[in-house]
Amino acid sequence: MKIHMPRFDKAQVLVVGDLMLDRYWQGPTSRISPEAPVPIVKVEQHEDRPGGAANVALNVTALGAGVSLVGLVGDDEAGIALEKQLQSARVNCAFSKTDGEPTITKLRVISRHQQLIRLDFEEPFSSDYGEQVVNATTPLLANVGVLVLSDYGKGTLSDCQRLVREAKAQNVAVLVDPKGCDFTRYRGATLLTPNLSEFEAIVGVCKTEDELVTRGQALVKTLELDALLVTRSEQGMTLIRANKEELHFPARAREVFDVTGAGDTVISTLAAALAAGEDLPNAVALSNIAASIVVGKLGTAAISAPELRREVSKEQGAEKGVVTEEQLLIALADARAAGESIVFTNGCFDILHAGHVGYLAQARAQGDRLVLAINSDESVSRLKGPGRPINPVERRMAVLSGLEAVDWVLYFDEDTPERLLEQVRPDVLVKGGDYGIDGVVGGEFVRSYGGEVKVLSFLDDCSTTAIVEKIQQDTDG
Repeated sequence: MKIHMPRFDKAQVLVVGDLMLDRYWQGPTSRISPEAPVPIVKVEQHEDRPGGAANVALNVTALGAGVSLVGLVGDDEAGIALEKQLQSARVNCAFSKTDGEPTITKLRVISRHQQLIRLDFEEPFSSDYGEQVVNATTPLLANVGVLVLSDYGKGTLSDCQRLVREAKAQNVAVLVDPKGCDFTRYRGATLLTPNLSEFEAIVGVCKTEDELVTRGQALVKTLELDALLVTRSEQGMTLIRANKEELHFPARAREVFDVTGAGDTVISTLAAALAAGEDLPNAVALSNIAASIVVGKLGTAAISAPELRREVSKEQGAEKGVVTEEQLLIALADARAAGESIVFTNGCFDILHAGHVGYLAQARAQGDRLVLAINSDESVSRLKGPGRPINPVERRMAVLSGLEAVDWVLYFDEDTPERLLEQVRPDVLVKGGDYGIDGVVGGEFVRSYGGEVKVLSFLDDCSTTAIVEKIQQDTDG
């Protein structure tokens, strides 16, 4: 299927669920305690990370979507630290503080890349807080496209049914990352995303694909769902919908370092894509790719829109090639986000010859990515005279995009690329020929913001004009 990137910046998502603060204390271990046979860790580093539903919200905002977060925290230092981190990441926090329960905190002590112990600070939240959570959620539903219920079984979602009803009444899709052995509490939701073990805990062990699909369809009907997405680790994902053929999304081959947080990545990508107006199959395909990225990282990690877009481009075979100006600017933003430098050059490139190939290879060597802008047919005619170009712009771009040195090719209608240069703002502007540095069109602009301008030589005895003249002489002869 054709996968495309949505406008995440148009999406608004509301996440409600169990909030956690993941703490990591790290340091060297060189001796055993004289008090007990345990290692002594000299703590030299400490780090706090949002966990649980907070990690889901963090993943949503990393994609560029707007997100609000509702949950329960204690009136304590951990709750303040969690809210501060999330607000700095542009998450709108609508937290309710509990009277006696602490903010759920998981402290991990690590030495030599090995977790030695985990300390959990938590008390189950009373169902009395259910009304408080619903009251904090309801006013926020008017401005979102998707509600995510992130359930870690800690008690925040004690009144799931009312949350589902409130959302559906306002035509807001409800996605649920479920927990426990009672899925009836999520009845009426739009989509559930259990992993295989969670799914089989409800329907029983599935020995065949047909069994999995049949039981999944029965669960969709029983719980009055629109769909069910079963995540299956190395077996990919299976999307089951009422009265429709199941869709299977194979796992992307990738070295797996850590599956921590992969479920959060899946549901956050789904939510952001659906809120941006994507249909469910495309949203699932995007979440499958996002999951393949996150398992290649250590610990819980948020996937950015540029990371996802680059991976989608690879899947579609569109990481480089012929682009429009709008597509180029998106690709450049992704490249710069990855720390890559941009080289720009331009010309007519009417008949491709050895001089062009050598020049473009030299130009590409000046940075990480090469943008090649070529004159349109009308522009070439104005510059070169009647009878030119020999090859129309579509053919010229098709040939040039096949060169290893070229990342992106596009054309411009003006006689010079100055307007395009103002959009691209390359790190290096390269021109071939006998120009002096001061004679390069656009050079003054590029130097004005700290860019470089370089002049490279074509190979001797190579020019399109000379080739055309030789053909004409041979024809006349």
